[in-house]
Amino acid sequence: MLELIVILAFFLIMTIPGFFTRKKAGDTQNYYVMGHKGSTVNISMSLFATIIGASATLGMAGLGYSRGLTGMWWLLPGTIGLVILGIFIAKRVRDTGCYTLSGIAAKQYGPVVGLAVSFLIPIAWLGVIGGQILAAGKIMSVVGMGSPELWMLITTAAFVLFTVIGGQWAAVRTDVIQTIIIILGIGGGFIFILTKVGGLGALFSQVPSDFMSFPLAENFGYYDLIKLLLLVGLVYVVGPDIYSRLLSAKDGTTAQRSTFWAAALLVPLAFAVVIIGMSAAVLFPGISPEAAFPTVIQQAMPPILGGLVLGSLLCAVTSSSLLLSASTIVTEDIIHHFIPGLQEKQLLFTSRIVVIVMGISSLLVALYLKGIISSLLFAYTIFSSGVIPLIIFGFFHDKLKLTSAGAIAAIIGGGGAGLISQLLKIKYLDIGAICIGIALLLLVSWIGCYFRNKYFDSKSSDLP
Repeated sequence: MLELIVILAFFLIMTIPGFFTRKKAGDTQNYYVMGHKGSTVNISMSLFATIIGASATLGMAGLGYSRGLTGMWWLLPGTIGLVILGIFIAKRVRDTGCYTLSGIAAKQYGPVVGLAVSFLIPIAWLGVIGGQILAAGKIMSVVGMGSPELWMLITTAAFVLFTVIGGQWAAVRTDVIQTIIIILGIGGGFIFILTKVGGLGALFSQVPSDFMSFPLAENFGYYDLIKLLLLVGLVYVVGPDIYSRLLSAKDGTTAQRSTFWAAALLVPLAFAVVIIGMSAAVLFPGISPEAAFPTVIQQAMPPILGGLVLGSLLCAVTSSSLLLSASTIVTEDIIHHFIPGLQEKQLLFTSRIVVIVMGISSLLVALYLKGIISSLLFAYTIFSSGVIPLIIFGFFHDKLKLTSAGAIAAIIGGGGAGLISQLLKIKYLDIGAICIGIALLLLVSWIGCYFRNKYFDSKSSDLP
């Protein structure tokens, strides 16, 4: 009964901000990027809540359950990525004044490249959002609250509803609440479960010795680490949901500071989630790794604390920011591109319809997904190899003499190689796809510049 009360409270918390902010989301600028008015507290907490999704709870606890401390590397690359983003790029992102990541690509390389990116991102992000929805279903089914499909449907309906109503204002305000609940819930669960197993020393003495190895282990070598640093870490340097938060900041300094604060919050949380997973391996051997966290809630915690942690997990798997960033790209960079005559109210209405369609599509994808980590890696690999190199290098577009032809080659070649690596399970091609994307971006751009300069120089020399 307590768990049901927590769930009802969760849905109430999720929908209230949408109703209170619906008037602020009265035009596209406010709906997409909250009028570029986000404070450091709002943006940093929203970044934190955006990142702490299915992969950082069920997925990372599962890695802690199956391999120990090296499971932290699912989230630590994101911390490194955020620091790099803050040092080199965050101010540049905010100063573009765009609404979307693909809008930034269009500024860097032209409308054709921007359009290509705007098609690729929503497709990849359906898998990311679907992974979050899948996690919600797994949580509720493990704790015995009904079928996973039912809760996948209910969770999707909840975050689609408040996203449709309040847009970015609702998403950020809800993220602040989510951050508080996540920290309290996971922090409380961490303390209790350590007490249950007798403390860190007792836990470490009961797990296999390889669980204590860090940063590398017998089942986690240099290739695995480099793979996560590139495929996962780069998504935090360039990501549509991350950039939607930075573009909502009131200025470049706010965007930069927010990335550092979010990174600082992620490190202790990564440790706490992995320790919970390791504790589950001691207390409940033989269960599915991705069931580790919800099993701890159901079997090892008192009802009140279990309810709080359950609420934090449900908060962590909501996907409003992911949904809104992908939907904004579809509306602003695809539909508005082909139908430029849409008026403000028509565009806002279209945005809300697209949120609903994207939410339903993500639910359908989630119904076919098998594993949270594997589905996220599939999407991240395609995105990292096809989009990230050209965006990062694009901030230094003039110095590197990059062209739209080079960017298109990187999208097709890098993204295509990433897709092939996942479909055919070709080892090393996932990392190689990023290198292919970078090589194509630079080589095609420089070759094009060489022949263009040579052609124009020769033409100029023929003039009287």
